[in-house]
Amino acid sequence: MRLETLKSLFKTYKETLLFGRYIHHESVAPILEKLDKKIDILEVGKSVNGIPIYTLTFGCGEKKILMWSQMHGNESTTTKAVFDLLNCVSDENFSAILNTCTIKIIPILSPDGAKAYTRLNANGVDLNRDAQNLSQPESKVLRSVFDDFKPHFCFNLHGQRTIFSAGNTCNPATVSFLAPAQEEERLVTSTRKIAMEVISMMNNNLQKQIVNQVGVYDDGFNINCVGDTFQALNVPTILFEAGHYAGDYMREQTREFIFQSLLVSLSYISENQVNGDYCQLYFDIPKNRKRFYDIIVKNTSDLDVAIQYQEELIDNSLVFVPKVEKISDLRHYCAHNEIDARGSQVFEGGDLAVVEGSEIDFVVVGNEKFLLKL
Repeated sequence: MRLETLKSLFKTYKETLLFGRYIHHESVAPILEKLDKKIDILEVGKSVNGIPIYTLTFGCGEKKILMWSQMHGNESTTTKAVFDLLNCVSDENFSAILNTCTIKIIPILSPDGAKAYTRLNANGVDLNRDAQNLSQPESKVLRSVFDDFKPHFCFNLHGQRTIFSAGNTCNPATVSFLAPAQEEERLVTSTRKIAMEVISMMNNNLQKQIVNQVGVYDDGFNINCVGDTFQALNVPTILFEAGHYAGDYMREQTREFIFQSLLVSLSYISENQVNGDYCQLYFDIPKNRKRFYDIIVKNTSDLDVAIQYQEELIDNSLVFVPKVEKISDLRHYCAHNEIDARGSQVFEGGDLAVVEGSEIDFVVVGNEKFLLKL
């Protein structure tokens, strides 16, 4: 699919009711009502706090693809992209996809976590470490859908922090992928090769727009993780991670890259017999590294100061709280925003020196005040 077409489709079908990072059941309820006449919407369970969990299904083909988003409630970018995709495929003529594939999506797997804007569910459990115990209702819902649907592909949709670089560079990992291992030895199995091939095609498209800003995660095996479990069951599984793009703390630009990637992957699967023969390009994607801070005050009279935003839900609004994360020699780290101290000291205000762990709204460098809040 041509890049110009993908961009045009996103512009046309971007779901205007969804914006920013705080996305939960109440955000998507009116969109579900709108889509109800176009796709099959089914309540498949409830969260710990009794909020419904839905599957959204479209297409009638033999190739079955299962997606789930917001397994971690504070990772919402892929949920926005999912609804952009649903608007698109339910309106445009994508007969190749719809006649070849059946796609089932759980848009918010952890609605309690989404409402509270937390990684964990209402019982304080990370659902992505509950694939074996299945101790939580949300985990049981996902496994039940997986067992009943018997997918040929799984898309595990997540979001990642601003700390990641694509390889050992100062390029942010705007989008990351992984074809998870399916056993301790992390062998490149035929199942993983299929996932790697699809990732390679998505990366080809992204490199036209965010050159050297795509990464892959470490493939250390953990059978308690859902992706590793499904891969171990010989279902090609792809981890998507929506990351940071310059100045895009609301993840609206990254949202478009995820939308494009979903559409590219579905088109590729629908039009090809994916068998892993074209997986080699996957190994050219650099591994993620933790090289970034949100802000670094450099060239101080002493040590550099790194500031990281803490995402906090305050009065039902998401607030980015600046916090002094590290005071050290940070010459080998990168920042999404740099402040050049030009040999001056750094203060929180007055003559109060910055200290690690403090939450601050601004720093004073020389005679200049720098506001840190977004």
